[in-house]
Amino acid sequence: MLREIIDILADPQDGSSLRLNSSLSHVVSMTGHRYDVDASGYADLTLRPDSSEGDDPAMIASREAFLSGGHFAPFVEAVTGAVHDSLDDAGVPDDASPLICEIGAGTGYYLAHSLDSVAGSRGLGIDVSSAAASHLARCHPRAAAIMADACARLPLKDDSVDVMTVVFAPRNVAEFARVLKPGGEVVVLTAEPGHLSELRAPLGIRDVESDKVEQLIAQSEGHLSVVGEPRSVRFPMKLDQEAIAAQIGMSPSAQHIDPDDLAERIELLPESLVVTAKAAITRLGVAR
Repeated sequence: MLREIIDILADPQDGSSLRLNSSLSHVVSMTGHRYDVDASGYADLTLRPDSSEGDDPAMIASREAFLSGGHFAPFVEAVTGAVHDSLDDAGVPDDASPLICEIGAGTGYYLAHSLDSVAGSRGLGIDVSSAAASHLARCHPRAAAIMADACARLPLKDDSVDVMTVVFAPRNVAEFARVLKPGGEVVVLTAEPGHLSELRAPLGIRDVESDKVEQLIAQSEGHLSVVGEPRSVRFPMKLDQEAIAAQIGMSPSAQHIDPDDLAERIELLPESLVVTAKAAITRLGVAR
């Protein structure tokens, strides 16, 4: 899929256009910078000397296991619904091929669902983790993957993205505003206080900050404006110990806990437990 989205990619060093070489093994900029294309299909557009950041393979495996169980299905539906609303409000024609870009896309679970729902859409998943990028490259026939740092300059051209999604991932609102088309929007899913509250005390996990949505809105001032009111998405999940272990394993929230201690704490939980999921959908748009 890199061929289908190469026209919107840009050199992270200077913003110049990129092209694939004839063997499809490298992406080369107009100014001579060269970036590797991994055998799994993603382009590594990072500027650091190693790929040790982001989710490691164990975290990606846990994410795949938990999400494939359908436990977060209401979140997935809410994100995809907001993508549709954003495209409709921007007046994107039904026969267009809008570009949906997910930041911190992980395994591509959310992105693939949106691509299935929006006919003819193209997808781009961006993640700083090489393990995640490998999954992203094969998450959907219409999805491309690049490895890049979302906190730095995004390797995308100005005004190139129709709608962007950010699901429990880092935000770079100045860059989002730069790469979104006029009328484009960012759909952000942010954990709310009380998210997974039934697990936090017994497992020793920190709670969610009380003002994450307010922080997002404040950070966006001067770059993006809130579209409508943030909407809460809340639902119960019945999780067994295996699903709980996968949920905790996919998140950095328990990284400060010794793995053996964490495993012992999970074993002390009931065989199944009803756990509450809580998050907010916020839409942020550029001026039309």
